Amino acid sequence: MIIDPKNISPAAFQAYLQGAVAPRPIAFASTIDAEGQVNLSPFSFFNVFSSNPPILVFSPSRRVRDNTTKHTLENVQEVKEVVINIVDFAMVEQMSLSSTEYDKGINEFTKAGLTEEPSEKVQPPRVKEAPVAFECMVKDIISLGDQGGAGNLIICEVILARVDDAILDADGKIDPFKLDAVARMGGDWYCRANGSALFEIPKPLRAKGIGVDQIPDQIKNSLVLTGNNLGRLGNVEALPSKFEILEYGDRPEIVEMKIRYQNDPESMVYFLHEHAKSLLEEGLVMDAWKVLLQD
Repeated sequence: MIIDPKNISPAAFQAYLQGAVAPRPIAFASTIDAEGQVNLSPFSFFNVFSSNPPILVFSPSRRVRDNTTKHTLENVQEVKEVVINIVDFAMVEQMSLSSTEYDKGINEFTKAGLTEEPSEKVQPPRVKEAPVAFECMVKDIISLGDQGGAGNLIICEVILARVDDAILDADGKIDPFKLDAVARMGGDWYCRANGSALFEIPKPLRAKGIGVDQIPDQIKNSLVLTGNNLGRLGNVEALPSKFEILEYGDRPEIVEMKIRYQNDPESMVYFLHEHAKSLLEEGLVMDAWKVLLQD
């Protein structure tokens, strides 16, 4: 399928954008207007864009159906302050309810059953139930168009962050399992960043890994190893020495394979690669290399 956005309606193309660009974090933004009326609304066009200065950006789009603007945008144009609350699984249904298009002046905190908590440095209240809240000053608002669906980039500088101690690990860092964050998918779908959905990948070596291009062809063209496996193998600074490979070959499981498949080299390669794949899944990258480089 090839789609030219000019050939379909903005609403139809928006569905493709939101379905493909996912999962998206959610800015649960609390704002006030010039009269002090509070508004609370979620936005999934959101992310962090700088750490020094600390900058978050979210975008309340103009409504596709009638080209009207949202109360959040109107509020930050009047009072250039916002609290961006992070949504966890425990409050996802309340967050969703708050996205109802209530009339101006209706407090979504009350409608969603969430608790207003006074902020330290800005006027809008934070969501007490949120695991993290960023108090922000609005630095700029950039309009991306005047038609329905056009975004408005609200560039926010974080001036204070509140983090619930309950989501921290022993080192004082945010534990993703304890955070239990949710993110937006397309349509009515969300995802939960917890359980088996979370996995670790070691960052590329500062010393520079060898790269997939330096992996021997017989390994790179494996019938067993995936692109992810090759990426992990390429993130080593150097291959094991011949002595290390030879020594590893004396392990009982390797000896057993060599004896069993001594007359069937294709099966030997296949099962060595299977074994290496299982080692990679355990994070034992150098052991996997020692298996793959067995003659």
